[in-house]
Amino acid sequence: SVSKQMKELEESESLKGALSAEQQLALISTCTDLKAAVEGATFIQECTPENLELKRKIFGQLDLIADDNVILSSSTSCLLPSKLFTGLKHVKQCIVAHPVNPPYFVPLVEIVPHPETDPSTTERTYALMKQIGQSPVKLNREIEGFVLNRLQYAVISEAWRLVGEGVISPTDLDLVMSDGLGMRYAFIGPLETMHLNAEGISNYCERYREGMRLVLNTFGQVPEFSGEIEEKINQAISEKIPVVPEVLGARRNWRDECLTSLAKMKKQMKSD
Repeated sequence: SVSKQMKELEESESLKGALSAEQQLALISTCTDLKAAVEGATFIQECTPENLELKRKIFGQLDLIADDNVILSSSTSCLLPSKLFTGLKHVKQCIVAHPVNPPYFVPLVEIVPHPETDPSTTERTYALMKQIGQSPVKLNREIEGFVLNRLQYAVISEAWRLVGEGVISPTDLDLVMSDGLGMRYAFIGPLETMHLNAEGISNYCERYREGMRLVLNTFGQVPEFSGEIEEKINQAISEKIPVVPEVLGARRNWRDECLTSLAKMKKQMKSD
């Protein structure tokens, strides 16, 4: 529950904001009437399941009761703003603000405008996300998968191919990320990694562009993500983490503890 999580965050000194867990909980209320729920709101964040019809229905209802100042935002991870908001009267006030799971420890928020979104909607959403301690990034236009999932799927598809071609085992593949690339990427991105691994970006390109192109040209087709390779990967990862609710739950809790520690360390390093 939210109250249990907030108390745990308070105990581990990870609670954001100046208010105590009790004070913050007193500000949270639930409501089953949409109009009453959004009355007086300046920012509305929709978090329904990833279902286009359901989300369009919600935004259609919000469109009828919204004033000209409130921002209408969606948490969708892959539905394009043009599919969600086109035709709404308040389309200029609509935007996607996609958080990353679990959002309390992973601060990124992808801000994705509809082609008709007013720039002030983007700016206000960005400022609000900054204010509440997230790390917002602005996409200049919509694109399938936004940016986080495009990068994630590029990694997943090459991982799938390498395991499928018998180059490496599934568990060793994961180690390449957790004890290799992921160590860097917890603090710096791929472009800064290039910059620091040579004497700047231009020098990196000069040194490695031919090798990179040679390797990238050997990449295969987009995988089907099914069949024998799926069975092989499923078997290997399930041996390590059986698909049983309590085991998965415990592993997720461990993941969240790791992320809490990492978030604390990153905050400390920024303040140093």
